[in-house]
Formats: sequence, structure tokens, C-alpha cells
Amino acid sequence: MVSPKLKIGCAGLGRMGKRHAINFLERTPRAELVAASTPDDAEFKWGKIHLEPYGVKLYKDYDQMLKQEGLQAVVIASVTTVHAEQAIKAVNANLHVLCEKPLSTSVEISQSVVDAAKKKPKLKVMCGFSRRFDASYRDAWSKMDSGLIGRPSVFRSQTCDKLDPSGFFVAYAEFSGGIFVDCSIHDIDLALWFFGQNSRVKSVVASGITAVEPDLQKHNDADNGVGIVEFYGGQMAYLYCSRMMAAGQEDTTEVIGTEGKLSVNANPQANLVTIHDPAGIRREAGAHYYDRFEQAFIKEANEFTACCLDDLKLPMKLSGAVQAVKIGCALQESLNTGHKIWFDEVGQRVERATL
Repeated sequence: MVSPKLKIGCAGLGRMGKRHAINFLERTPRAELVAASTPDDAEFKWGKIHLEPYGVKLYKDYDQMLKQEGLQAVVIASVTTVHAEQAIKAVNANLHVLCEKPLSTSVEISQSVVDAAKKKPKLKVMCGFSRRFDASYRDAWSKMDSGLIGRPSVFRSQTCDKLDPSGFFVAYAEFSGGIFVDCSIHDIDLALWFFGQNSRVKSVVASGITAVEPDLQKHNDADNGVGIVEFYGGQMAYLYCSRMMAAGQEDTTEVIGTEGKLSVNANPQANLVTIHDPAGIRREAGAHYYDRFEQAFIKEANEFTACCLDDLKLPMKLSGAVQAVKIGCALQESLNTGHKIWFDEVGQRVERATL
């Protein structure tokens, strides 16, 4: 007896959309990629070459794709500005949803996705925080959860992209929501995972510079930023984000507890090869984010598929994605205003007098 497969469509065939499409097409045995949509001519042409020959129907219009007979789920990898709109449309069409991060660059709009999902409790709606599917992060979380390092108290994490001299990040900043919402959102989600999804933010403060891309300033953004998030209960997250790493992608995390410390990817490396030459002894780092987390994306696709087909509990709450956006937006605001932002114990913004 042949087991049923999850019939899924992919929205967006940009850099991340291509990866999701290939993963569901070739690397997710219980899923069948049956459709893809993109309004972009170059992306559509890529789909004609790489997807259509394998039975994937292509659409220029996302709404038309949602009407395809037999479609059961969508993975949304379009531009950030339409994530929430497309997710809500899919939910309203009774389709499961895997949406790339963030749900939106707005807290209110992100919440609207959660509200729509609550009305359809049988649907699986998940925001794709890929690091939660990485084997090393899962191992670190399990060790922490077992009490190995005592009470986790300080979380120090960074997402540092390899320098892209093409100016991509300047153009991207127009709709990304800023470096903290786009780049640090993974680290924020990790902090919420390791400290507990119900962690309550007490304050955020951030600072940033434009070291290599001064044009980012016209979008109120930076190419290097540092943020500090304080939580009620005596926990703190220190976040560093950058767009200018020379050697490659550097995504590193430390969880410091009362009885020890866990580090993930403290020395980024592409593989286990060590180079010995006149320049010294060294290891190469992966060039891009996907080099480091490719296997996590594959696992994400397979676990999401299993949750949809077997009615399993999703590995994370959708409401956590709203909390991550809320923290990211507050950090971005602090970056631009120079002010520390405070919250009360129920999550409402409060003003504090300063000398």
C-alpha cells in the first residue's frame, strides 16, 4: 500500500524559494511538490527548467495556485512584505502553511497570522526558524534542558553574513524591516527557545554602525548592530549581527548557565579539512547561511510534512514568531532612536524617567 503524500505548493522562487522547492521536490519523501508561483519572470524561467519537467505546475499568480485541485499545503518564501498576506490567504483556503521568517516586519500584522490560524485549529501553521531543526542546536538544548549547565542566564548569539559587495543588502533593507528584524530574528528566536517560550522581555537597547555600506542609513539601517535584551527573572541576551564578514558566514551561539556553558559553532568551519601552508594553519568557513544550515532546512521540510500528514504537534508555537518580531522591532527602534525601550510584566511598553 502506497502511503499518501502531502501535496504542497511553493510561493516565491527567489534564493530561499528555490531551496525550499528543491527540498520538497527531492528531499522530502512524504511530500509531493505539485505547484509553484512567482510573479518574477526570471524566477518563472528557472521554474520552467528545474520544476515543470517533474510535474510541478507553475503560476504567475499566487491566488490561482491556491485554487489548484488537491493542494494541501504551501511553503511561503516570497518577499517579506507579503508573507503575512499570503499566509492568511492560505489558511483561509484551508491549507497548511510553512512560512519563512519573519511573519511580517510588523507586530500587529504578524499577530493577524496567529489570529487567522486560531480560527482553523486543525491546520498546521508554522514560521520557519530553521536553527531549531539543526542537530547541534537541538543537542545543546537537550543538554541544557537536562540541567547540565544549571540555570541558563546569559545567551550570547550572532548572525554574521559574508560581505556581499554587490549592494544586495542595501536594496534588501528597503523592505527587510532592518538588520535586527531580518538578521537577528534567528538569534532572538533561539533566546526564546533556550530561555523558554513564555519569557517576558523587560528592556531592549541597541546600537549600530554602517562600516561598509553607508547607503543603509537612508533606510534607517546598519551593517553592524549590537542588541541587549533583558528578561524578567534575571536573564539576558546579547545579540550581534553583521553584514561584513570577510572569511564567510559566522553564526555562533553561547548559552551560559550557573554551572557551565554550551557553545554552538564557536569556530565556524566548512568541513573538517585543516589547511597548512605558508599563510599559517587554518580552516575555511562556509560562505553563506545555507552552507551552514542546509540539513536543518531539509529536516524542517520533513518534520513539517509529518506534522501535516500525521496530525502531530508542531515543534514550536506560532505565537513565538510574533514575540520574536516584537523584540526585533524594538531593537531596531532603539538602534534608530538611541533610547532604551522598557516593557512591563504583561508585555506593554512603559516609559521610564531618565536623568
